Amino acid sequence: MFDIMDFGIGEFTGDSGSDSSAPSGPYIPEASECMRCGMCVSSCPTFRLFETDMETPRQRIRTISKVLVEDVPISAEERGHLDNCLQCRACETACPSRMSYGSLFDQARMKLQQTVARPRLAKLAMYLIEHKRRRRMLLPLLSLYLRSGLRKPLRASGLLRKLKLANAESLLNEPALGSLAGIYPVGRRQRQRGRVALFTGCLAEHFDRATQRAAIKLLNTIGYEVVVPEGQGCCGAIHQHNGCSAQALKDKNIEAFYELEVEAVIYVASGCGAMLSEYQGDDSETAGWFGRSLQDINDFLLAHWPDTLEPAASNLNVAVHEPCSQRNVLKNGRAVHELLRKIPGLNIEALPDNQLCCGAGGSYMLSHPDNAQQLRNAKRQAIEGSGADVVVSSNFSCAFYLNADRAETALKLVHPIRLLADRV
Repeated sequence: MFDIMDFGIGEFTGDSGSDSSAPSGPYIPEASECMRCGMCVSSCPTFRLFETDMETPRQRIRTISKVLVEDVPISAEERGHLDNCLQCRACETACPSRMSYGSLFDQARMKLQQTVARPRLAKLAMYLIEHKRRRRMLLPLLSLYLRSGLRKPLRASGLLRKLKLANAESLLNEPALGSLAGIYPVGRRQRQRGRVALFTGCLAEHFDRATQRAAIKLLNTIGYEVVVPEGQGCCGAIHQHNGCSAQALKDKNIEAFYELEVEAVIYVASGCGAMLSEYQGDDSETAGWFGRSLQDINDFLLAHWPDTLEPAASNLNVAVHEPCSQRNVLKNGRAVHELLRKIPGLNIEALPDNQLCCGAGGSYMLSHPDNAQQLRNAKRQAIEGSGADVVVSSNFSCAFYLNADRAETALKLVHPIRLLADRV
């Protein structure tokens, strides 16, 4: 009964024959068919917040069924509970039936979005994420604002709250204004082993430049020339998870990297990687190439690390935060631990409650700030109680949110490759 629940639209397999009268669409069981094992319930962050059955994956699946299969209207209350979902996909990992919750959720969100007008600020945000040149034009103004001393009085005035910009403004930090170079060659004294391309993303390109430079340094150090194609853009995750089509962004990225003669396409942010790993393009050949070439920076470095290269020793206590995208989609969290073990003397432990979402959830931190803040507070408590000297995370969005608006003395999250890059 449950072995077919992980199929998407148009892949119903209730009949192995070719009967044209067979139903189509995703198979979503009736409530009475649910195994009621409670696995998805206990893994869901919003259930932990509200402790009500309406805030569980199994109830959201009932709502998704109404949208995609029954094609009936849903109530405002049902829509609210559906929108509360962080899309962390912990339920997919916990579900014994392997239901493709994330895919079904995105399809339902897209269908619902066709009947609702998107707020102007949301439209503007989507536009800036999609258009790199327009986004870059705003960065000098943002930098000027952060350096001008206007931040404190503007916050106190209440104007940001009236404009519904207070949550976004609280997350800001200094952006990188310049662009990365197109090519980073291997040093003259090193033997070049190959050539790879680096995926930089949209916001991470400006607000996580230190991590991207660390990736380039490490890749050069182990003998790989790095190409950064200008034609790349946002991975499309924010668009897709908010009910907008991301196909144009996907096609643009596939095309930008397919033109290069590289051995691999490397990403550093697991959130982007989760989206990139599920790309399906119009051209099966190019999309197939992209999928085969895509690699996480931690995996790539671990697989190609030279036996003769030993980083400087360290006695730091490191706590590893495992983002939902890495834990529930990419499922490669062990690579971080193995890679950090290249540093002699490092004490590495998993951050307590790694299975619980930090609240960032892409744009969730902006659309549901109260829910997100409660989850962030819990994650910060785990960080402070870990006894770690350093906390690492492979996802830009998680680190960006957990680091935002904190005391200068608080522990900051950094990407694990930054620890490694500082010691080679």
